[in-house]
Amino acid sequence: MEKKIAVILGDGIGPEVTQQSIKVLNAIADRFGHSFEYSYGIMGADAIDKTGNPLPDETIDTCLKSDAILFGAIGHPKYDNDPTAKVRPEQGLLKLRKALQLYANIRPVTTYRALQHLSPLKAKQMEGVDFIVFRELTGGIYFGKKELSEDQSAAVDECTYTKAEIERVSHLAFKYAQGRKKKLTLVDKANVLETSRLWRKVVQEIAKEYTDVAVDYMFVDNAAMQIILNPAQFDVVLTENMFGDIISDEASVLSGSLGLLPSASVGNTVALFEPIHGSYPQAAGKDIANPLGSILSAAMLLDHFQLAEEAAAVREAVDWTLANGFVSKDIDPVNNYTTTAIGDLITEHIERNADANRRSNNASLNRSTII
Repeated sequence: MEKKIAVILGDGIGPEVTQQSIKVLNAIADRFGHSFEYSYGIMGADAIDKTGNPLPDETIDTCLKSDAILFGAIGHPKYDNDPTAKVRPEQGLLKLRKALQLYANIRPVTTYRALQHLSPLKAKQMEGVDFIVFRELTGGIYFGKKELSEDQSAAVDECTYTKAEIERVSHLAFKYAQGRKKKLTLVDKANVLETSRLWRKVVQEIAKEYTDVAVDYMFVDNAAMQIILNPAQFDVVLTENMFGDIISDEASVLSGSLGLLPSASVGNTVALFEPIHGSYPQAAGKDIANPLGSILSAAMLLDHFQLAEEAAAVREAVDWTLANGFVSKDIDPVNNYTTTAIGDLITEHIERNADANRRSNNASLNRSTII
């Protein structure tokens, strides 16, 4: 198989973790006889610094000419701390989602037995936790009309949804549920919001086409509590843009680290794959960031290419590193491995499946130990 992959390294730790994903993809290509060609574009604070534009047209063109996009992270404190800034890194990501019609964000929430001690929840609450959040990505309050009064004493953010916007992401979520436990939960605020009442009406209509999927409905405030009280009850969670942004971030901490979880954004054209952890500027350039969220995003990219065995090989290698303690600083602040070392370990595991002791010895020079 020959595929073209657009790479947007982005801001903060984005370049470091994405470079590990590219190493892993190259290892997969070598092992399974594929060819991946990479084209690079810029976005976010990096693009603003270089061009004044958070998403140059050239980057959009690069993405449209590719079969998938591998993205690092976006954001910088100098914009986060300046509420008056007219140009922001995040504008580039929102623009890209619109330009590529990436209308559904897919975030799997998976836990690892080796890391259960890091979860804020008790071990018994973590048993059987394996669900996925489908978040509508190009509608709602983030894309609605925004107004600020002339005296800057009042502001408006408009939340708008159409039936068609709800239908297209709902069908994706229902089809995905059919391949899992056949359960879907719609998260909304239909007791207060008119947009949520439209969501509930449309989903109820669509549910008639998927009679094998059990559907329940949960207000977002209750859903936020249930993710903590009983996360194992969920299978496929479907929700609108802002609610999905919030509850998927809440769910991400269940695994014990923000650095572990991948995501995919899909739509009418090319799909985009990125870790959920953000740019983490405090760690940028230090080779300490956790690359697993990015590497698992690369596994989702392989799934998108219908390369199931290849994706499984990546996930198996990730499981191996966690089970054997080859972890980054966010997981073990005392005995840890660098971003590069973890990428090398996973790459070597995929390529040669070498003896575990030799891998451990080879990586020891990149291990950080406080004595």
